[in-house]
Amino acid sequence: MNALSIVIGAICVLIIGYRLYGYFFTKKVLRINEKEPTPAHALNDGKDYVPTNKWVAFGHHFAAIAAAGPLVGPVLAAQFGYLPGLLWLLIGAVIGGAVHDAVVLFASMRRGGKSLSEVMKEELGPVAGFCTGLAMLFIITITMAGLSMVVLGALERNPWGTFAVAITIPIAMLVGIAYKKTGNLLVTSAIGFILLMIGVFIGPSIQGTALGDWLTFDRQTLAIILPVYAFFAAALPVWFLLAPRDYLSSFMKIGVFIALIAGVFFVNPVIQFPAVTEFIHGGGPIVAGPVWPFVSITIACGAISGFHAFIGSGTTPKMLNRWEDIRVVGFGAMLVESLVGVMALIAATALHPGDYFAINAAPAVYATLGMEPVNLAALSQSIGMDLEGRTGGGVSLAVGMTQIFTGIPWFSGMSSYFYQFVIMFEAVFILTAIDAGTRVARYLIQDFLGDVVKPLKRTDWLPGTIFASALACFLWGYLLYSGEIGPIWALFGVSNQLMASIGLVVGATVILKMASKRIYVLTCLIPLIYLYITVNVAGIWMVSNVYWNSSAAGYSVLNGILSIIMLVLGLIIVVTAVKKWIGLWNSPRFVNGKAIGTNP
Repeated sequence: MNALSIVIGAICVLIIGYRLYGYFFTKKVLRINEKEPTPAHALNDGKDYVPTNKWVAFGHHFAAIAAAGPLVGPVLAAQFGYLPGLLWLLIGAVIGGAVHDAVVLFASMRRGGKSLSEVMKEELGPVAGFCTGLAMLFIITITMAGLSMVVLGALERNPWGTFAVAITIPIAMLVGIAYKKTGNLLVTSAIGFILLMIGVFIGPSIQGTALGDWLTFDRQTLAIILPVYAFFAAALPVWFLLAPRDYLSSFMKIGVFIALIAGVFFVNPVIQFPAVTEFIHGGGPIVAGPVWPFVSITIACGAISGFHAFIGSGTTPKMLNRWEDIRVVGFGAMLVESLVGVMALIAATALHPGDYFAINAAPAVYATLGMEPVNLAALSQSIGMDLEGRTGGGVSLAVGMTQIFTGIPWFSGMSSYFYQFVIMFEAVFILTAIDAGTRVARYLIQDFLGDVVKPLKRTDWLPGTIFASALACFLWGYLLYSGEIGPIWALFGVSNQLMASIGLVVGATVILKMASKRIYVLTCLIPLIYLYITVNVAGIWMVSNVYWNSSAAGYSVLNGILSIIMLVLGLIIVVTAVKKWIGLWNSPRFVNGKAIGTNP
């Protein structure tokens, strides 16, 4: 199997999915129209609710949802071979992820841009709303701390990476001000992109200088800087920093993967992994469980992800200029992210399996696999660092991408440059999700505590904005600084997909209320049934085989308890929803299969 065949096939599937299923879902199922103003117009406050060009909104949304998941998840899932991950990335994204993202965005906009917990409360009642809010706060805190730990690993004592990431902040502010003053998106985008590229390419020259020494931080210092930055990203007006920074970062994200696609077309590397490996039944050195359900848990954001529900009911619904933009921003961005995941999978499986497992497995574990590295010594020498045992997926992705880029004759001697560039690129990829995720955490705190302190519900109340932003940053910043997130990081995969199930529950409820045909609810029910069963099987497997198994490496009674709590919260929400659905199905609102409800 060669990489070019996979890329062409994946692009065709995603384009057809967007053109046919995306149009059907937004036009026929959601019945999107422009009769009512979007929340960005109806509630325009110049701060959080701001009508935004659809391509800027797309850039923000894509940058926010595309974090570590589509980069690292497919790389780790390569343990099972290239076929399981590829099938889940394509089928999951079109049938599940794009539907999930579009319907959550739509549901939030129908409720004035409210968070998913508030939407759930209004759609299914206070019990479901409380359980959803509690689950969301738990998941977003773990997510922000966990993503930030990946960034620490990329930027620790790395002045080039730190400079390239930091320079995006003043550039974004400049672009935000220029666009607000002139309204000329083309010119401001061009200026911002040029400045961004200048910042990226002069990064290596600062190493060894006074500026480079000043930007060389240890982990503890970075663990303070990141939450402080996130506070300002969450508290400042969305047009000033968050949206333009994410928009500009999306140029780099999409640009790098377009370059990777071009590299695949030029080099056409051979996929060195088999379609499936011996680890599909479990016992792998990276993912302990079997291919199902764990391929759908390991690959989250590239196929379907609950983290997207935070963005789709947080910042993005307050920005869309037109209802029609849901198709591009909600449905379309998910499919682009799926392609990112496919390219990450290609980069990983283009490595020889012996090299891949040598990088991603601890040396002691690798020694038990009966494998020998093939090109690892040459790769380590050309890149300039020892690659063995650098687990987590990020390093093997950078090595795989570097191998493809340097397969082009003009770049054959630039391995170290490309490797460092991709490491920095991964950090930027993740930081944009931290920006938006922290702002969403701020909204969640305001909604959750606003029932006690009423002014907190108002997003335009400055003291509430400052307090909620500071509390959100403190919660995940404390975990980041103390390192206490490590023992519960394994919970993220299950809890993230449980959150996606909750998003599909909301979608099914909304569709039952307003779709012209009840049968359209299957667009959400089919992926929901699969994902909910998958999450529970994975959660129970982890509790019985790892968390509460004293002989397992990941033994943790606390992790088991937290897993059970999350699964119980999900069960309460689903049971509440099923009762509501039965009532809606038998409701006189439906006459001859047509809903009386209006849209939006």
